[in-house]
Amino acid sequence: MTVRLAQVGLGYWGPNLARNLATVEGGELAVICDSDPVRLERMGRQIPSARMVKDFDAVVADPDIDAVVLATPVETHHRLAKQALQSGKHVLVEKPLARSSDECLDLIDIADKGDLRLMVGHVFIYNAAVQQVKAYIDSGELGDVYYMYSQRLNLGQIRSDVNAMWNFAPHDLSILCSWMGSEPLSVMAQGHAYIQPSIEDVVFLNLDFPGNVGANVHISWLDPLKVRRMTVVGSEKMVVYDDVSADAKIMLYDKGVTKRLTEGDVNPMGSYRSFGEFQLLLRAGDVLIPKLNFVEPLKVECQHFVDCIRTGEAPLTDGRQGLQVVRALEAADRSISTRRAEQTLAGK
Repeated sequence: MTVRLAQVGLGYWGPNLARNLATVEGGELAVICDSDPVRLERMGRQIPSARMVKDFDAVVADPDIDAVVLATPVETHHRLAKQALQSGKHVLVEKPLARSSDECLDLIDIADKGDLRLMVGHVFIYNAAVQQVKAYIDSGELGDVYYMYSQRLNLGQIRSDVNAMWNFAPHDLSILCSWMGSEPLSVMAQGHAYIQPSIEDVVFLNLDFPGNVGANVHISWLDPLKVRRMTVVGSEKMVVYDDVSADAKIMLYDKGVTKRLTEGDVNPMGSYRSFGEFQLLLRAGDVLIPKLNFVEPLKVECQHFVDCIRTGEAPLTDGRQGLQVVRALEAADRSISTRRAEQTLAGK
């Protein structure tokens, strides 16, 4: 079975998607759609095998198209994805999945009823470094996870349709939810708008995950440095994931704090009756930079979409993972509007 694909939207991210969709195994990029004829002409020279069209309705009405990939403005995601799903086509939507959890639930329901694959473009989930950190967490290499923090900073990519949080935070939130295997229980956020009224350029989020795991996310498109760094602190080891680094995307630190009884015998119950019974010992061991088999994450994501259509398996970043992220963003919006009040998630 060859999956015939239609790519819709050739803005900032669309050409990257088209480039990778044109090379997937088991798939064929048959149609590229955009309302701008200049963009279509440019892409047509790069991928001459695909048919260029301006009309989205023609795409969803084409019985030869099996799946639609949407890289359009956020406010169009629900409407276009719903139209494609109702036409019996599988859908990959760029992040975020939609502008509200109700819109996400609507898309999930339609996809489930039609036995269609609904996938969201949380591309960092397909990053080898992110997957390696998850392997450390799941295997117990880090011990108990204490807390995590993330910085996604840059100067530029300023938009007027969404704030910096809705533009950048889906990446960090999707990673954190994947690492924890859960959405956060609560969110507290603070945002500042400097360039455009009511469009936050800088946002700080505090999240609580099950198991008393805390997380902080710092988002800004108004910063002198390009930073994409995440840190996980565990009871046994700590790990730093630096996406900007060329040769050390992961650094695993054998560092921590060990509790030791002041008396010679080990307490088999692992508890202490008073502070005087134990010492806190700082442990600083080796630093490991693991070798990664790094493949362009977007290439992996596009191949995964086609593979899931062919096998019927649920995508790693399916509609429900997209819903988790949008719920967290909604809670953060509520917190910002109420001046940092803590918000529980709608799904809880």
